[in-house]
Amino acid sequence: TILPRHKGRIVPPPTTVTLERRWHTLLDGHIISLRFAPDGSRIAAAIADGPITILSTTGEQLYELPGHGMGTTSLDWHPDGRLLASTGQDGYVRLWDTTTGIQAQLLHHSNRWVERVAYHPSGRYLAAAAGRELRIWDGLANLIATHHDHASTIADIAWKPGSEAIAAVAYGGTTLWALDHPTPLRRYNWKGSSLVLAWSPNASLFATGDQDQTVHFWYAESGHDLQMWGYETKMRELSWDPTSRYLATGGGRDLVVWDTQASKKGPEGSKPVMLGLHEAYLSVLTYQRTETKSAPAILASGGQDGLVALWRPNRGQKPLAQHGFNTPISQLHWSPDDRALAVGGEDGTVALLTLG
Repeated sequence: TILPRHKGRIVPPPTTVTLERRWHTLLDGHIISLRFAPDGSRIAAAIADGPITILSTTGEQLYELPGHGMGTTSLDWHPDGRLLASTGQDGYVRLWDTTTGIQAQLLHHSNRWVERVAYHPSGRYLAAAAGRELRIWDGLANLIATHHDHASTIADIAWKPGSEAIAAVAYGGTTLWALDHPTPLRRYNWKGSSLVLAWSPNASLFATGDQDQTVHFWYAESGHDLQMWGYETKMRELSWDPTSRYLATGGGRDLVVWDTQASKKGPEGSKPVMLGLHEAYLSVLTYQRTETKSAPAILASGGQDGLVALWRPNRGQKPLAQHGFNTPISQLHWSPDDRALAVGGEDGTVALLTLG
């Protein structure tokens, strides 16, 4: 499917939802990863140079962790909120006790840059990717699986919802692994390079954002794939709504939202909803985790223009609310109750926006 061209910019109407800045602080560098704790009581912010700051939801800096001396790359909280996992360019996964601010465990991955880390939703497993190697540890930090069989450097990993399988994406396609199998459960082959991977919440589909300015939809069971092209930039921004029906994509200044139930063929041949507001390229998209019939999930967008905007794409093409910052937005993360947004900026900005 070829992406249609968006005509002009949309003039925002009066907002029906408000965004209020509760607090704002400035850390010493580009915010590369930003995560709410599972109970919503704290925010972890990592800067690209290495240090990690734990903040309260009132903006108080509780701890500054040294992180990774050569640079931190990603963060993920254990579901119980006590441990925070981080990865970096030093070849290690570090586990931090966020009640004391000290390093609890050090897991050696490889002599490579460790790019991604992800806890299983149960908390029983921790996965991290470095180079072509995916490693998985159990809850006691025992290494239980190492998967080398990838054609190139792993760009992203994601646990398949409702299972103990994990997908790794790289040049050549996506590989699905189980914990107890030395060979892949499945390969989804594609002669191209993917940068990010996102599962639909019901695990029936996953999407990849690709180097060649395209988006791939993959049907997990059949392996059938659809490709959408016509984007302005490499595709790094993907977010599914909680119903698994809509996929929001970036790849330019406009938000592009695909309806996977547009026809019997899914999104193939359909026209997406296109949302215009940002005057610079998008850098992050994220849907709320839950919704009701009367209140569909809100989609948040952040761009290089410093603007954060809220949308309900299936209710209209105009933003609900917007809030500006004096720095390009690098990170957005919803609080567990979907009532607040943590914002990270390229200049070290960390802020909390609340919905009204």
